Amino acid sequence: MITRLVRGGVTAALAVTTLTAGAAATATAATTAAGTVKPAVAGPNVTVTQAGNYPIFPVDNTNFSVTWKSSGTTDLTGVTHLTVELPAGLTTSGAMITSFQDYTFTQTISPDARRLDAFFTGNRAPGRSEFMKVFVQSHGTKPAGTIKVTAANRNDADPSDNVSTYLLGSGPQAPATQAAPAVTGIGTTTGPGAGGTAVTLTGSNLDNGFVLVGGSVAAGSCTSTGCTVTTPGGSGSTPVTVVTPGGSAAAGAFDYTGAAPPAPPAPAVTGLTTATGPAGTQIYVQGTNLASGTVSFGGVPATRSSCGASLCSATAPAGTGVVDVTVTTAGGTSAVVAADRFTYTA
Repeated sequence: MITRLVRGGVTAALAVTTLTAGAAATATAATTAAGTVKPAVAGPNVTVTQAGNYPIFPVDNTNFSVTWKSSGTTDLTGVTHLTVELPAGLTTSGAMITSFQDYTFTQTISPDARRLDAFFTGNRAPGRSEFMKVFVQSHGTKPAGTIKVTAANRNDADPSDNVSTYLLGSGPQAPATQAAPAVTGIGTTTGPGAGGTAVTLTGSNLDNGFVLVGGSVAAGSCTSTGCTVTTPGGSGSTPVTVVTPGGSAAAGAFDYTGAAPPAPPAPAVTGLTTATGPAGTQIYVQGTNLASGTVSFGGVPATRSSCGASLCSATAPAGTGVVDVTVTTAGGTSAVVAADRFTYTA
């Protein structure tokens, strides 16, 4: 796979999706492509759709959007894997996300430029959505065939809305549900804490899947019958899970031996966009090395938070007086500084 950078970089801030601070999570019904209403889903749920400017001959360079939305009764957390598969004659030069990046986002493009894999890691409340523009080229030909988009998250409670297909020249197709995955074997179950061990898993219905070792994504790819990945660094015995648009399947455990890899750099807070307010105030925390962190107000976890490399969003919990807003990651907890102080108001 060839790694490509997100257009606009991690500091892009072209649009903001607003989250109502302190809002209660409630189940919401969804309307399918066929126009029928699905019942509300208990638990977190991710729904993926696509729309936009699809290539029409002789238009060669254009883009369409892929949107994934959180619904259900609780926040969608962890890693969401997004895939885009293009028919013959179409290629992609990558995707662009346009929002404040209180999350991490990476993407790769296949050598033939007909497949894009992206990983989005961040917490999203029910009703919140994100989208990316996918840039495509038809190279002077009249494109035909189906564009297929998928989403997968280990915590997803409803796999029936994780696959979106669009037939060029016709339009959106009826939704399809990918069959639930099954893992029948794991080739290697031990390796050094530094990571780098090649692991092969076998099974069925593993299409468009990815592998989690503990909570970390293992680099690699999956076909319908197997996954070939390389372990990230870690320590102790950790569960191995294959996550697909059709659900998740446990694959056993991987046992790390020897020393764990060095901890990442400690996070640092350099400022708050809002320094005063009552409980329920949403703020943005600026800093460095914040990716996948959790936010606390005076030691009390934020009601809701999500962190990218240099920005976290957070909702203030109940509190009084002046408190320090800190971020905790695998590298530790940010040091207390004057720039992290938040003052509660009545």
